[in-house]
Amino acid sequence: MKAFTALAATELRLLLRDPASLFFMMVFPLMLLVLKRGDSGAVPGYIAMIVAIGGMGALPGIVASYRERKVLKRLAITPVSPLVLLGAQLVAQVAAGLAGSVVLVGAAIVVFGAKAPGNVLMLAAAFLLCSVMVCTLGFVIAAVVRNTRGASLIGMLVMFPMIFLAGAAVPRNALPAPLRQIGDFLPLTPGVEALSNAWSGTVALFPLLILAGTIVVATVVAGALFRWE
Repeated sequence: MKAFTALAATELRLLLRDPASLFFMMVFPLMLLVLKRGDSGAVPGYIAMIVAIGGMGALPGIVASYRERKVLKRLAITPVSPLVLLGAQLVAQVAAGLAGSVVLVGAAIVVFGAKAPGNVLMLAAAFLLCSVMVCTLGFVIAAVVRNTRGASLIGMLVMFPMIFLAGAAVPRNALPAPLRQIGDFLPLTPGVEALSNAWSGTVALFPLLILAGTIVVATVVAGALFRWE
């Protein structure tokens, strides 16, 4: 447990030292919030965007780089399992997403006078499930695309359309009907719905169950396809 905690803390420090990750997970959502004039209805979507940027935009390239540099292979013959490193990366991504989300929510409430979340416990559950879900998708990408540059590129190509079509960057009702229909089948959509429901105080379990199911399926797929080298 001590090794895992140390690894997770190290992964988090490395993540927060990356200028691109720091900008897109901390600064960019605040810029969007300012452009929306503090519209509190946009906050749940921006939270989903923050975690998607980490889980699908950053994580695949990081994991692929560990495999490409033989880090995972070397760990396989040490007491620290490669799974510990991957778990530490998952925790670091969730923690970074939480930090960005806290800054965003704090700015929305303190600076723009937005109402506090209607159901904090449901919001926490939705955040955790959404964060883990996008990270498991990131692991699937890293399992399929095994070089660093390719994994980073595919992660971005998957992430950017998804945040727009799932309602994270813009409301889904502002999209044309065909694009909304595509968004219905994207795994980030129930994440946005779960966060929005919790923010408004509505209790809705179905989006949370969809997120949990996606986590299970993506974990199984990633586990079946992933190779340490």
